[in-house]
Amino acid sequence: MTALALIDADVSDYSVIYEMQLELVQKKRTGQVLFDYLILVEHPHVYTVGRKARDQWERVRTLLPGPVFLVERGGEITHHCPGQLVCYPILSLQEQEQDLHRYLRELEATLIDTLREFGIRGESRREATGVWISGKEKKIASIGVAVTSWITYHGVALNVINDLSRFKAIHPCGFSSEVMTSMKEELGEKCPTMEEVKSCFLSQFSHRFQRTLLS
Repeated sequence: MTALALIDADVSDYSVIYEMQLELVQKKRTGQVLFDYLILVEHPHVYTVGRKARDQWERVRTLLPGPVFLVERGGEITHHCPGQLVCYPILSLQEQEQDLHRYLRELEATLIDTLREFGIRGESRREATGVWISGKEKKIASIGVAVTSWITYHGVALNVINDLSRFKAIHPCGFSSEVMTSMKEELGEKCPTMEEVKSCFLSQFSHRFQRTLLS
């Protein structure tokens, strides 16, 4: 099993973590590090524009209420903010893992397993990458990834206790902002803390991806 190093970045600016991802990817490409990484972070308010929305870049970068970044990940426009758990896996996919669709499905499954631990039934949908609440038109987690030389970066965003109002400025992942929900919205006072969600996600991720967490 490949070793996995955890980087818990607490609340950090998107630009800082983005540069960290690029640096780690380059180190892995050049063989400077042999283990994988998982970055867990909350970002101050920021919007990111993925490959499917590149044609909107010139228009949205001056219209959205906050910093805006054009990045390599798949998908359209999304929003990050405090209270949302963002997870960036920097993995060297092994030969048997080198299937982008499989990688996306495994990320969805990790999120679904995490939500199940707190009593939320999530599901993936063929027509839309991410995780939805079973039986509802409500999306609780978004996924947008990039892969170079079979090294992954970018990742997933799980709405935990975040304010969903700034999604109203966009069509998150191409949908109406009204579809977005959070663990807090679904569970109310029973919602776990961010630390509890982080711990659960880390456990589910290392199990699902067969990585051994470094102590």
